[in-house]
Amino acid sequence: MKSFPAMRRGFRQLVALLAAALAVPAAGQAAPVRSAIFFYPWYSNPAHDGGYTHWQQGDHTPPLDVASRFFPVRGAYSSGDPRILKAQMRDIRSAGVDEVVSSWWGWGSEEDQRLPEVLRAANRQGLRVAVQVEPYPGRSIATVASDVAHLRALGIRDVYVYRAGDFSAAEWGILNLRLSGLRMFAQTNLVGFAAKSGFAGFYTYDILLYGGDRFGRYCEQAHAVGMLCAPSVGPGYDAGPATGDLRVKTRADGATYDSMWRAAIAANADMVTITSYNEWSEGTQIEPAGHGGRYESYDGAYGRRGLPAQRAYIRATARWTAQLR
Repeated sequence: MKSFPAMRRGFRQLVALLAAALAVPAAGQAAPVRSAIFFYPWYSNPAHDGGYTHWQQGDHTPPLDVASRFFPVRGAYSSGDPRILKAQMRDIRSAGVDEVVSSWWGWGSEEDQRLPEVLRAANRQGLRVAVQVEPYPGRSIATVASDVAHLRALGIRDVYVYRAGDFSAAEWGILNLRLSGLRMFAQTNLVGFAAKSGFAGFYTYDILLYGGDRFGRYCEQAHAVGMLCAPSVGPGYDAGPATGDLRVKTRADGATYDSMWRAAIAANADMVTITSYNEWSEGTQIEPAGHGGRYESYDGAYGRRGLPAQRAYIRATARWTAQLR
């Protein structure tokens, strides 16, 4: 049996070969974007897929009872429906966002299988596509190395790693991320850790734990070590119906969203990441929401009511992304 040091050396050699194979000249790397939005292609329904996924979380019974404080204008849709994807990418384009960050749960997952369709729908609207590598079962440094090759072959150039702190800086260092041919972003508030690990930038994602009051300090730290600062803004948070989480960040009719955007811009963020387009179970979505029954609506957001309120957060995003440009 090989000794642990020998196995470790062998793994380093394997990863070094992979990194060399993936290396591209700096001129070939993706140009910077100013805004990116987290997108979830994980919804299914019986009409399109034979059953529901995610809408039924927390023992809910769609189509009229969904796992959210809000109800989508498009109903309990399927992310595999090309008509839905087309409409969603139009929303994102009209919001002035540059990049769609699609949630990705490893090779062969539903989100992996739907990624080519997300790419096509987004590209037709002139949008870039990135992925957020989630903590899928069995995720390791070795599997992430393989993921990088797979995603790069699909044309992905920006990769966001959720819960980057699951691995140490030394483990990330084995991958030599700077030679991956991609821009890699760590989801963390520990800027020093992200820099030591070799990430090009960092983002916060969680709008409960990381408020706008911290953005200035985070960006200052990032810029001091030559990293991209991409803090995350969002309209609010309420995951109670889906998970029972009692923590809530109220939308305050748009004031919460505006305050986070204002803080990100004041911090001289290189990019602003948005949590989220359609994470309905956590109540962070800006996708149009409908009215009626026991569900909350966007009524009152930015002084809008009824039909105009449904797209209130899309319009607000367009106003803020215009300021970035």
